[in-house]
Amino acid sequence: MMKKQSELYMEISTPVDFNFVECLVHLGRSSQENLYRVQNARVTKVLKLNNELVLFHMTPVKGALRLAFPLGAPTATNSELVRAYVEDWFDLQTDLQDFYAMAQIDSLLSTLVQQYRGLRVIGVPDLFEALVWAVMGQQINLTFAYTLKKRFVESYGESLIYEEERYWTFPSPEKIALLSVTDLRALQLTGRKAEYILGIALAMTNGTLSKEQLLQEQDMERSLLEIRGIGAWSANYVMMKCLHSQTAFPLADVGLHNALKVQLNMERKPTQVEITKFAEKWRGWEAYATFYLWRSLL
Repeated sequence: MMKKQSELYMEISTPVDFNFVECLVHLGRSSQENLYRVQNARVTKVLKLNNELVLFHMTPVKGALRLAFPLGAPTATNSELVRAYVEDWFDLQTDLQDFYAMAQIDSLLSTLVQQYRGLRVIGVPDLFEALVWAVMGQQINLTFAYTLKKRFVESYGESLIYEEERYWTFPSPEKIALLSVTDLRALQLTGRKAEYILGIALAMTNGTLSKEQLLQEQDMERSLLEIRGIGAWSANYVMMKCLHSQTAFPLADVGLHNALKVQLNMERKPTQVEITKFAEKWRGWEAYATFYLWRSLL
């Protein structure tokens, strides 16, 4: 931790294959996003860590991301938690050399990796947030999913104001576990989705579900499918965005289908059987292949 012009900061090394500008394209895809703010190539976010709200700005510098703490330095413990969160958020620990070697000789991916090289799978490090987002997004369009998330966050998250802007944290499972189906239905969630979210919150609150437990499972997908409300698409989404499974493959994803339709110049969307055939060449890197195809739609 260093001091510069009365603003404390830290730097996190980034891999050679890292393109912050490309990552910002994904982060800036919705004007309704309220868990961070992107402005002039700077990301501002607040995290709740050990009962402390920690606000930070993130900007790229050569070979690193610089995190500045305009409200004062967090504790040493919380500084390391912020570092771990950012490394997780931008998947900085994954070596992409094998992915690029595969993609460069793949007829579908070769152009995409040239255009978007350095893009990382932008994750959702918090398991509760990832599961809730997956449930909210089931069978609705992305715009309405963001609307639901915004209402959820602003109803039950915590916030602080900095330079006349309000920054929000995602609600804790402990807080959501105390709510009722009626409370969540008031946000325009369906009764079934409200039940699913309450069940997930209760499981995380009582300790029967955690990110640490899932990461130790030999079959993460099977464990996720045992959670009420989590189907194959949701399980693979969470594996991809939260658990860093490179083989996660949300086969039924509409965005994936649309991207493949465009890339293959088809008049119809490909079938799941056809997609499975295409994906044989991506084995071991299905998550990154999917993420780069999603990027092609932005």
